[in-house]
Amino acid sequence: MRAMKSAQTYRNFAYLLIFVALNATSFGLGFRIPDQGAAATARGDAFAATADDPSAIYYNPAGITQLSGTRALLGGYAISLKTRVSLDAPGDNSEFHNTNTHLQAVPTFFATWKPEGSRLALGMGTYVPFGFAITYPDDTPFRTIARKGSIQLTTINPTAAYQLTDTLSVALGATINYGRAELDRGLVIPGDNFRFKGDGISYGFDAGIMWNPHRMHHFGLTYRSATRVDFSGHSSVDINSFKVATPYGPFKVPGTHIRQDADAIFDMPQTITAGYSFRPTEDWNFEFNLDWADWDKLNTVTLHQTSGDVGIPFNWKSSFMYEFGITKKFANNFRASVGYVYSEQSVPTESFNPAIPDSNRHIFSAGFGQSYDHFNWNVAYQYTYGPARTIVQGTAADGTYRFDSHAVTLSLGYTF
Repeated sequence: MRAMKSAQTYRNFAYLLIFVALNATSFGLGFRIPDQGAAATARGDAFAATADDPSAIYYNPAGITQLSGTRALLGGYAISLKTRVSLDAPGDNSEFHNTNTHLQAVPTFFATWKPEGSRLALGMGTYVPFGFAITYPDDTPFRTIARKGSIQLTTINPTAAYQLTDTLSVALGATINYGRAELDRGLVIPGDNFRFKGDGISYGFDAGIMWNPHRMHHFGLTYRSATRVDFSGHSSVDINSFKVATPYGPFKVPGTHIRQDADAIFDMPQTITAGYSFRPTEDWNFEFNLDWADWDKLNTVTLHQTSGDVGIPFNWKSSFMYEFGITKKFANNFRASVGYVYSEQSVPTESFNPAIPDSNRHIFSAGFGQSYDHFNWNVAYQYTYGPARTIVQGTAADGTYRFDSHAVTLSLGYTF
C-alpha cells in the first residue's frame, strides 16, 4: 500500500510539472504562403498591379476583368524547409536541424468567367494561404518548448469584379476558411509529450482595385480581412511508464494517456498589398509591391481545456514584405521572369519559438512560361535564405538559428 501511495505521489508530481511546463512556454504557428501562382512566384509575387491570369483572385481580384471568356488555372507549390540550430552554449556546440526536410506541397485552383462585351467578371478560387510545419527530433534541448507547430488554412474564395471605366476596376469577394491545427511539444521526460489537435471554420472577405491610367503605368491594391478561427478538438498528454524507488524495491508506474476536450481561438491577420507596374514597352514589365500583414492582433491565445485554461503567448508584430519582379516577353508567346522579396520578421525575441524560426528573409525566384491558343503553362523556382539569428531568452531556445528553403511551383491554364 505504501508503494502504491509513493507511486501516486510521483505521478501527481509529474502532472504538476506538466501544468507548469504548459503555462511557461509557447507553441509555434504555421507559415504564411503568398505563392499562389507560378507566374507570380517567378516575379517575386509582385503581381497586384498585373494580375492577368486567374490567380488574380488571390493577388488582386479586380484583375479578372482583364480575362475574357471562361478560364481555369490549376497549380501546385512544393517546398523543402531546413532549419539549423546551434546551441552556442559554453562547452556545447551541438547543432540540430528539423527532421521533415522532404517536400511539402499545397494545391491551387482558380476559375474565371467574363462574357464578351460585359463589364462584370466572376471568379472562384481554392488555395492554402497558411500551412507547412517544421518538426524537430525528440532529443533536442528545446523539446519542452516546441517539437511541431502547424496551422493549415484552406480557403474557398468566390469573387465578383466590375469594370467601372476603361481604366478602373473594383472587386469584392468572400473567403470561407477551413483550418486544422496541430501543436506538439515534449514534457519533462524524453518520450513524453503534449499535443493539441483541432479544426474550425471562419469567414472573411477580400477586395481589390486596379487602375491603369496609361499603357506604361498600372496600379493595384488588395485587401484581405482578418479572420478568427476557433479550433475545436482535443488535447492529450502521453507519459511513458517509469520506475520509482520504494523501501520495498523499485516500483514500475504504468504509462498514462490523458485526453480531454479543448479549443483555441487564433486571429489570422488582415493584409494589404499595394503594387505599381511600369511597362516601358509591351515586352517588359517591372513591378514593385508592398505587402503588410497585421500580426499585432496575434497576442496570447487561450487553450481552453476541461482541466483548466492555458495561456499561449505569441505577441507577434506586424511586418512588411518588399516584392520586386521583372518579366520579359519573347517570340512565340514565351516569357521569362525573375523576382526578389525582402520579408521582415514578425516574431520578437521575447516570444521566439523554434517551431517558427522567424527571421528577416531574402527570397529569390526565377521562372518561365508559354501561352498557346487555349493552353498555357508556367514554372518557377524559389530559394529563401534566412541569415543567422541569435536568440538569448535565458531558456532552452537560446541559440543561433539559420534557415533556408527550396521551392518549385507549376501552373497549367486553359481558356475555353
